[in-house]
Amino acid sequence: MHIVIMGCGRVGSTLARTLEQQGHTVAVIDRDPTAFRRLGSSFGGRRVTGIGFDQDTLKEAGIEEAGAFAAVSSGDNSNIIAARVAREMFNVKNVAARIYDPRRAEVYQRLGIPTVATVRWTADQMLRRLLPSGAEPLWRDPSGRVELAEVHPSPSWIGHRVAELQEETGVRVAFITRQGEAILPTSKTVLQEGDLVHVMMRSDEVDQVEATFAKGPEEAQR
Repeated sequence: MHIVIMGCGRVGSTLARTLEQQGHTVAVIDRDPTAFRRLGSSFGGRRVTGIGFDQDTLKEAGIEEAGAFAAVSSGDNSNIIAARVAREMFNVKNVAARIYDPRRAEVYQRLGIPTVATVRWTADQMLRRLLPSGAEPLWRDPSGRVELAEVHPSPSWIGHRVAELQEETGVRVAFITRQGEAILPTSKTVLQEGDLVHVMMRSDEVDQVEATFAKGPEEAQR
């Protein structure tokens, strides 16, 4: 997968090196060409000097072929504008924005842009937003048989009860992150747009569970 990152600070450079090590092609955008020094001489991806929400700059970085985009510059406004351009103008599937002001997170979540607050940031959290199906589990028991993972349901599950999702997939929904806050679901909890679903499941059923989540409720019942 090709991934574009806006911002080559400590976060962006770490993310770029990690993704490249995982076998992805990576392009990094920064308005300051000296920032690319953080990538190191071994980094083989593109270095693009420019403004991360400028369409020509994004095209130079390969946004038209990108499967994911991360906005991790030092400015909230720049991050959210770039994230929206990537999603709305270039139809990038997995988009995430780093946010300094947690009070803005709710607004951005409503726009459909997953956010990661700086105070809680880790490379793993951002990777989960960009590569939801390829991230390591949040937790795994010592035997390796059960794990806690973030799973992304199909939009067609929105409006359906968590109980239906559990019944069709055979997993237990541990908690839901909604507008930046974790909530413990009840049998009556209904999935809303932008929800991040965290489930407990058997490690040998991960592929099956992800496939069921990716289907709509009607397909899952067939």
